[in-house]
Amino acid sequence: MSDIDVSKRLYDLAQQSEKQNRFTFTDFLNEAECAQFYACRHAFKGFGATLWGGHPDADRLMLRFGDPEQLGYEEPFPIVCVHIAPLQEKFAEKLSHRDILGAVMHMGIERGSVGDILIDEKQAYLFCTPPMAEYICRELERIRHTSVSCSVTDQPPETFTQETESGTAQVPSERADCVISKIWHLSRGDSNFLFLSGRVFINGAEAKKSSVSLQSGDKVSVRGYGKFRYLGETGKTKKGNLIIAYEKFV
Repeated sequence: MSDIDVSKRLYDLAQQSEKQNRFTFTDFLNEAECAQFYACRHAFKGFGATLWGGHPDADRLMLRFGDPEQLGYEEPFPIVCVHIAPLQEKFAEKLSHRDILGAVMHMGIERGSVGDILIDEKQAYLFCTPPMAEYICRELERIRHTSVSCSVTDQPPETFTQETESGTAQVPSERADCVISKIWHLSRGDSNFLFLSGRVFINGAEAKKSSVSLQSGDKVSVRGYGKFRYLGETGKTKKGNLIIAYEKFV
């Protein structure tokens, strides 16, 4: 879907919310679609636009139009969490994000009805719409060679965190292209090409300029490589380079 089509679809939902005095929701949006919203969010200033994906670090987000104060009521996002667990953990395979998404897509479910999939050893938590949760819990019995059971849960355990690898690097500055080059061992030219081809997103919005400086806490996603959270400067070398810290999602 083109950027124009995405913008039109979002604006139609915003107008629908305003005219009918009710909340309206998109499907789960991917990073490119979220970036398109960020790029034109000034056009939605009066529509009470809110993003949420079921958990704080979500990549796939649902957009809600409607201001609770203006409408006089609150309506939660139609997002539920499905817990996927092996029937016999002892004999279960360690399943990947791709394994679970493939099994769900094989059921004929549209990608927009499914949000993030969080892996926790041999278990997983999948965010989706309520109708899809009911369908998945009823029909999904096997992923690869592992028999599974599915049930709706309030949320992933509070102790659950996405697996990360901590790292440090020496960079001349906090420019995004410098940091990306170091983390994925790329040339500056290759790093800059990622920006030119629209593959770099910072906190969900497409990064148009490679020269943008990262701030501590920024979440950076690079299509084809992965994502990391920038943790900021921790010191300087004798030659004046910065020592920076980050955590890479794995």
